Amino acid sequence: MDPAVRTGIFAAVENEPFARALKMKLIALELGHSVVEMTYDPALMNNIYARAHGGALFALIDEAFETASQTHGTIAVALNVNVTYIRPPQAGERLRAQADESARTRKTATYRISVSDPAGDLIATCQALAYCTGKPVPFKAA
Repeated sequence: MDPAVRTGIFAAVENEPFARALKMKLIALELGHSVVEMTYDPALMNNIYARAHGGALFALIDEAFETASQTHGTIAVALNVNVTYIRPPQAGERLRAQADESARTRKTATYRISVSDPAGDLIATCQALAYCTGKPVPFKAA
């Protein structure tokens, strides 16, 4: 992976308003691979049933997908995301989303993404499809 792309992605996540609002942190980044963490805060992330809002978990999944899919140095955008919610997290748990590229062509790439709790138990799984634009990422570090 191009070191300038790697540095640029880390900086982009640190400066992304949505990631900052949910206190997401990019932990690991390799070609086609990303790990993002977030602490589940019920005061901010609960739904009407006092459980984790699916949108909060999806946000974590999407951040891992977004970062993993940019590692080739070109802009990739989501075409389809299919999430299976397995169980809600417990209050205060540090959640980890791991995205791994499973296949890539010139125009599309597929990713498997999992969200787990600190014990490694699954919270959600996801399969995602990205469209690869071929345009360079705008945040490549100089």
